[in-house]
Amino acid sequence: MSELTYEEFGRRFFEVAVTENRVGSAFSAITGDSFDVGPIPSGPGGIAKVQARVSIDEPQIIRDISELITFTVRIPLSIRLLVDLKVDRIRYDVDGSVRLALTARAVEPLQLHIDVTPPRPADVTVGVASRNLRGEIIRLVAQVDDEIKRFIARDVAARIEDPEVTSARIIDVEAELGRAFESM
Repeated sequence: MSELTYEEFGRRFFEVAVTENRVGSAFSAITGDSFDVGPIPSGPGGIAKVQARVSIDEPQIIRDISELITFTVRIPLSIRLLVDLKVDRIRYDVDGSVRLALTARAVEPLQLHIDVTPPRPADVTVGVASRNLRGEIIRLVAQVDDEIKRFIARDVAARIEDPEVTSARIIDVEAELGRAFESM
């Protein structure tokens, strides 16, 4: 048995404690479900009403261990979008994903925090399929793809700040060690 310095122990502990599976469980509150959005007024003077059915699949997580332990999380999305123009209703099928950047940090008093950088529209990729030519024209003129990216980025950023997700991103090491020793 060889001894470790406290610094070596801390680093190894951190690498074992903050894994892809544990980070994935912190995001279980925002994945694997579906939700409806809208109707939301959109366009000049709110002339159009937008409704969406959003399905969120399990995230794909990649860990990078360097000076900091970071993660890239890709959350796949499927959206059924309806744009009601009062004179016509246009449907779109959207598949895409949101990319999140996470960093594991040690903070006082003795906690592990998973910091999440809120996504921007540039972190969202979408493939929008129109169901007809009229829908394709409106998609291009109204910049539907960009609107979808802005909406998704804003919605995911809000979900990340949900109290359930926020608390799952914090591990109180002192409390967990206390529970472990009490159960011995």
